[in-house]
Amino acid sequence: MRAFEKPILVVSKCLGFEHCRYNGLIIEDDFVNSLKNYVEFKPVCAEVEIGLGIPREPVRVVNINGEHRLIQPATKRDFTEIMRQFTEKYLSSINNVDGFILKSRSPSCGIKDVKVYSNKGDNIVLERSSGFFGGAVLDKFPYLAIEDEGRLSNFKIREHFLTQIYTFASFRKIKTENTMKELVKFHSENKLMLMAYNQKEMRIMGNIVANREKKAVLDVFNDYEHHLYLAFCNIPRYGSNINVLMHGLGYFSESLSSEEKAFFLDSLDKYRIKKVPLSVPISILRSFIIRFKEDYLMQQTYFEPYPEELVEITDSGKGRDI
Repeated sequence: MRAFEKPILVVSKCLGFEHCRYNGLIIEDDFVNSLKNYVEFKPVCAEVEIGLGIPREPVRVVNINGEHRLIQPATKRDFTEIMRQFTEKYLSSINNVDGFILKSRSPSCGIKDVKVYSNKGDNIVLERSSGFFGGAVLDKFPYLAIEDEGRLSNFKIREHFLTQIYTFASFRKIKTENTMKELVKFHSENKLMLMAYNQKEMRIMGNIVANREKKAVLDVFNDYEHHLYLAFCNIPRYGSNINVLMHGLGYFSESLSSEEKAFFLDSLDKYRIKKVPLSVPISILRSFIIRFKEDYLMQQTYFEPYPEELVEITDSGKGRDI
């Protein structure tokens, strides 16, 4: 079992931390609750931070002459500038963050699908966008793991998010070591993971680690970090995972019986047609790794990208636009 560095996540405070919703309520989210022993949370409520009370009259994003403004319809007050000032100050103050979990569809924290209303005092929705705080997070940290609690109820999005935050946290830890030895080890242990996510970036990162140009260690780390984030931008395709698993099977091609190979290949076919999750063929391959004591594969993060206790295969069906 791997030892995991705790990811550092900024989270909307209303998601199980404080009764700070506009109506004074709290939202108990199962996934956020499941993370509390495994990550370091930094809860924040942007609306409370700019002086809005609990409870409070709700705010909304309003299109005024083509510009999005944060308006409180009941009082006609405009909180746009104070929200922008708080957001800039807060986001500039946080360091070493691995990701964000923000309240879905919130006019402040929402990262997408936030209603933008007309300026006619009615309830006409002109478009969907991001909230003021959430949009600023996307602009400032486009490379980090950023999701809302609604999308995280989707299994594939949740799996990708967990993989991102634990990989980024692990890299954050070795950055403090600042040695080529640790970087080489990190790249080696994540080789199959990178192969699944983005082979082009994996090759670029391999060349960076080789450091044929004899760059300073800090420059090498900075270059590597940039491409690490690029590699994890998108969820791996089914074919990419299958290629990695077939690569892993190659380590045992001379040792397995025909029946064992057929059983594993059948699990890949079921994964390909979405009859079983990725964890099924991975578990079979892990049993081969343990049985034959394949040290290189034992060290690969691909087979245990995040703590096993966080595995939950429920799927709401949301986030199909991934």
